[in-house]
Amino acid sequence: MKSVRNTLFLTFFTLLFLFTAGCITQFIPETDEIKELLVVEGIITNQAGGNTIKLSLSLPLGSKVNARPLKGCTVTISDNLNNSYPLIETVAGTYITNPDHFHGVTGRKYTLHIATNNPGTNFNSYESIPMELKSVPLIDTLFHERIIFKTNQQGVPSKEGCQVYLNTSDPEGICKYYRWDYTETWEFQLPYFVPNRVCWMSNNSKVINIKNTSVLSEDRINRYPINFISNQTDRLNVRYSILVNQYSLNEDEFSYWEKLQNITQQVGSLYDITPASVPGNIFCIEDPAEKVLGYFSVSAKASKRIFIDEFFAGLVNLYTECPSDTIYGPAPIPGLNVSAWIIEDQPYAMPPYKVITKTRGCADCSVRGSTIKPDFWN
Repeated sequence: MKSVRNTLFLTFFTLLFLFTAGCITQFIPETDEIKELLVVEGIITNQAGGNTIKLSLSLPLGSKVNARPLKGCTVTISDNLNNSYPLIETVAGTYITNPDHFHGVTGRKYTLHIATNNPGTNFNSYESIPMELKSVPLIDTLFHERIIFKTNQQGVPSKEGCQVYLNTSDPEGICKYYRWDYTETWEFQLPYFVPNRVCWMSNNSKVINIKNTSVLSEDRINRYPINFISNQTDRLNVRYSILVNQYSLNEDEFSYWEKLQNITQQVGSLYDITPASVPGNIFCIEDPAEKVLGYFSVSAKASKRIFIDEFFAGLVNLYTECPSDTIYGPAPIPGLNVSAWIIEDQPYAMPPYKVITKTRGCADCSVRGSTIKPDFWN
């Protein structure tokens, strides 16, 4: 009898656990945030080429995507000399200046104007505060150093990475607040002699790099760590390049980026600072109390590029799982170039054979990158 009771007891709690586990749902905390907020991203520089402003609407907490593009707006930039420059929408939510008619001039102040034309939304018209295009010093040096993670018993490096640093200075002491972004490009090669074997891939920086020199005895920055290149990617396998851009900020914009940087570095909890609480420099004309996310940046830009083509030990091999099967003889291959691709063809072997893969990226590098060699690649 006792055994029967124990069995019934165990069965009851097992069913209870299964029922409660099946009822678990995603927790979405209640907030007092507006369902949709205008998000503005963009920077005006003194360099040739179009300047881009991106507009989107933030989506409610818990959505699968963070924002959706805001299209059909009228976007202009004016300066303190009463000039006005319209921007053209190229793709949904992306507005670009005409490079033949506009580029930023050091010392001028620029204001962003946005008029939304979307019926059914609460958005009307918006403006930034006037922003002065400040000069920025050149990047003195951009360099890299080998980082050794692990050595074997003989003291020979077995795993290595690469850290990119920069040095910069402003002898005149005008630029006290700096920001950097970068674009990294690398060549990669498939280990098989297939038609699309060599490709190039590029990524833009996704971290916030800023520095305040106002508290230092001189306006000089040495060995600032811009980017670490891990050996767990194929960036260092053949050749790598990084283009770093340097901007000059005012104190308010530096504070904005510093707060965003703190957000990205925090582990995160329900009580952490939220992006909506970081004030930018854009406001709604009809309702100045409305929150607007993002910042309209204006700065001169200095750029510098380096190439890295050294050998690094312990780099990961991304193609160890490529071979899927070996086909002997001239028999047809089901799903060829649809679900199976040839990565090795040995027609003169005895017997002749082909090695196939079920992963297209193992036979065609254009799945990840581009077969077009960048203009700056030498």
